[in-house]
Amino acid sequence: MKKAEYFSKDFDWDELRVEVENDPSFSYHLLPFQPSLSVAEQGESQPWNDFHNRHSSGKFFKERRYLLQEFPELVSCEENSRVLEVGCGNGSTVLPMLRGNEKVTVYACDWSTEALERAKETIYASNIVSIEHRFHTFCCDFSTSGFPTWLTYNPCQANFEQTSDGRGNSETCLNDSSSLKESRRCIGGVDFVTLIFTLSALSLQRMPKSIKECFSVMRPGGMLLFRDYGLYDMSMLRFEMDKRVGFREYMRSDGTRSYFFSLDTVRDLFMGAGFIELELEYCCVKSLNRRNGKSMRRVWVHGKFQKPV
Repeated sequence: MKKAEYFSKDFDWDELRVEVENDPSFSYHLLPFQPSLSVAEQGESQPWNDFHNRHSSGKFFKERRYLLQEFPELVSCEENSRVLEVGCGNGSTVLPMLRGNEKVTVYACDWSTEALERAKETIYASNIVSIEHRFHTFCCDFSTSGFPTWLTYNPCQANFEQTSDGRGNSETCLNDSSSLKESRRCIGGVDFVTLIFTLSALSLQRMPKSIKECFSVMRPGGMLLFRDYGLYDMSMLRFEMDKRVGFREYMRSDGTRSYFFSLDTVRDLFMGAGFIELELEYCCVKSLNRRNGKSMRRVWVHGKFQKPV
């Protein structure tokens, strides 16, 4: 498929903003909001666990074939590069990465055990070359407990690795409680982190810590690849007033969350964690609803961020 179908400027975001902000029927989306403590602190993993259990067939999500077009670094990266896919869901992001580059190893985590089971079923059914050595899963809620220690980058470990094989395959981890089935070896940082429609599932209060966790597991010079819901996306405007749980934050009837990002919010979050901004823009795409024939205006935020060398 052509790149334009996935990442294009089918319409001007500022024109959409003016239209929404001048439409009285959307005015409640613009009002200040102070979320209650009970809503802000409630757990986010169980609703998603239930969600993936309901959609156990794996057909709810389609493979994200646009991924390598929007993030070609995943194809052109060095041999043995390590990718951490945060919030892997049913594997719709992992699959094109493993197919598109036989030289990368993907570590995929999710806070939902159901999602991890679906991801493993999807990946192992794909008959990808050497999959048993290049795909590893573990359960983790990075927004609360952080990532496991074997994944984290630290300078002392990096110095040790330079005397071994240069890729962190020499130091054995202690007290590893992850669900990885491979031998317990320290990774010592990853080259890429992908956050694809994951951050929006968290409450805004948890986002700064979560992004700092991503920063901590990356090697210097590593890149974080980001794509998520943008402000005034069609799905945001469909939420009714009683679904608001914060400013630009909404909760679906099944208990799962959705936040809608402005460029300024994304910039502040990632630069506040220490990242350097490489790319950041709205992706505005018109798509056709085949059921009713209506045109839908989708807005996503596309970003690339780098950990300083």
